[in-house]
Amino acid sequence: MDASAVATTFGAQLPPWVLTELADAPETLPTDEDRIRLTNRLADRNHREDTGGPFAALVVETETGRLVSAGVNLVLSSGLSSTHAEVVAVSLAQTRLGAWDLGAPGGPDLELVVNWRPCVMCYGAAMWSGIRRLVIPGEGPELEQLTGFDEGPMREDWAEQFEQRGIQVTSGVLRDEAIAVFRAYGEREDAVVYNARGSATVTS
Repeated sequence: MDASAVATTFGAQLPPWVLTELADAPETLPTDEDRIRLTNRLADRNHREDTGGPFAALVVETETGRLVSAGVNLVLSSGLSSTHAEVVAVSLAQTRLGAWDLGAPGGPDLELVVNWRPCVMCYGAAMWSGIRRLVIPGEGPELEQLTGFDEGPMREDWAEQFEQRGIQVTSGVLRDEAIAVFRAYGEREDAVVYNARGSATVTS
């Protein structure tokens, strides 16, 4: 075989507008509401910029509220199906800290803040990342109903599985605000939904 034809690297990069949004954010995000509010803001702009779906995530120091990393869904802009917001945020945090384990001894407790319950892929990514807390607006069917995205076959006791592994789950933070972002995406005539078997266009 021609080994030179085999790809040997891959990667993704945050779009410049994310840094612009973060420049207007405070140095620390002291409350869950502060953290989810920024996540919702990034998720809403992400789909309006056509860089990916209406999803965003942060990695934050639990005690201080210091932002470690921010991620948005980059599937459309990167051409990589794995670049969901949670994977991007976790990977950037690990890169910044130089550690694959975000829960390693000696470091501050870190949490993942997402604008809805992680999909089946990001469920695993979050669980193995080393975070000690997950903060979300909700985990109901609204995301799939409003956007058409398939979040995968999540087990009913998903939150308990996190808790058994020392990862606290907090849900219900600014739920209506998060749902409004999904509704806005679903109402777009040109919204692209990239599910397991190809893509489809959501029609309002």
